[in-house]
Amino acid sequence: MSIEARRWLMTAVNTPLERATFDAEPGPGEVAVRIAGCGVCHTDLGYFYDGVRTNHPLPLALGHEISGRVIAAGAGAEGWLDKAVIVPAVLPCGECDLCKRGLAPICRAQKMPGNDIQGGFATHIVVPGRGLCEVDEARLAKTGLALADVSIVADALTTPYQAVRRAGVKPGSLAIVVGAGGVGGYCVQMANAFGAKVVAIDVDADKLEAISHHGAALTLDARARDGKAMKAAIGAFAKQNGLPATEWFIFECSGTAAGQLTAWGLLVHGATLSVVGFTRDKVEVRLSNLMAFDARAIGNWGCPPEFYPAALDLVLDGSVAIKPFVEAHPLDDINRVFAAVHHREIKKRAVLVPTH
Repeated sequence: MSIEARRWLMTAVNTPLERATFDAEPGPGEVAVRIAGCGVCHTDLGYFYDGVRTNHPLPLALGHEISGRVIAAGAGAEGWLDKAVIVPAVLPCGECDLCKRGLAPICRAQKMPGNDIQGGFATHIVVPGRGLCEVDEARLAKTGLALADVSIVADALTTPYQAVRRAGVKPGSLAIVVGAGGVGGYCVQMANAFGAKVVAIDVDADKLEAISHHGAALTLDARARDGKAMKAAIGAFAKQNGLPATEWFIFECSGTAAGQLTAWGLLVHGATLSVVGFTRDKVEVRLSNLMAFDARAIGNWGCPPEFYPAALDLVLDGSVAIKPFVEAHPLDDINRVFAAVHHREIKKRAVLVPTH
């Protein structure tokens, strides 16, 4: 079955993306997804503007936050036909020793759309049939969300879900999220959904105001106080609310050197520092603080596909809000949207919607 499709290709760093046609025919074990929407992530901008290298050589369609409908399936994947799905941002092979030992995020054969394989800034995508997340369209309709809206579940929402779950956040925990936009905003909501009291830190007053209505019990503007004053303010908040002075859960989601230094400065005894954001910039810290505080630091790469249904459930049951934080744009405006996101002219998560 031949499926005529279009995608926007990155051909070089900071060079306008080019539209190209291709045949979206799935092979054995693969499916062709007609894309409903694909979110624009900080990672995409890192490839495009900063020259972060992709594993797949250029030209390459970027985009890894994908939702859509399966319209064709290769041998062995026919059960996915006509289902609404979210494509995980990282697709582990499921067969290697690492996958079988529960270490799917470090699977050496994993496929990430827009990095290892052609991505979702397209009308269609061909991906492995293993690990897709089915979307219950009846429940989706009740939330008032479109299928395109939940594209951002793949990464923007599931990555913080994995981080919060892995860190061990539970009711009564104190969680601190550095960087409250995009992934960080959903990290605030996830930690709140897990029962924590959440402190959100950012340099953008609008983002802090928005997240104060969606899970942040305290918001702090990092421009208004230094690290010591910020730590003191959080300590006072913890005391006032009967929260522990130790074992704080700190999530660095800003993907900036300044944010990483802020997060590091908030370590307390028994703390967990979870690094979610990415930057190529280096920071200088005294690593011995981990020893002195008997603390731990954890990296986070994506989210195993088996956790996607639980993360999606939090959206469909109303525990995590998507609609206030996303806005749709035509896929054919991709170059304009990239520039606008890069220059912070678009405050919400941009979702590119193709015309079929």
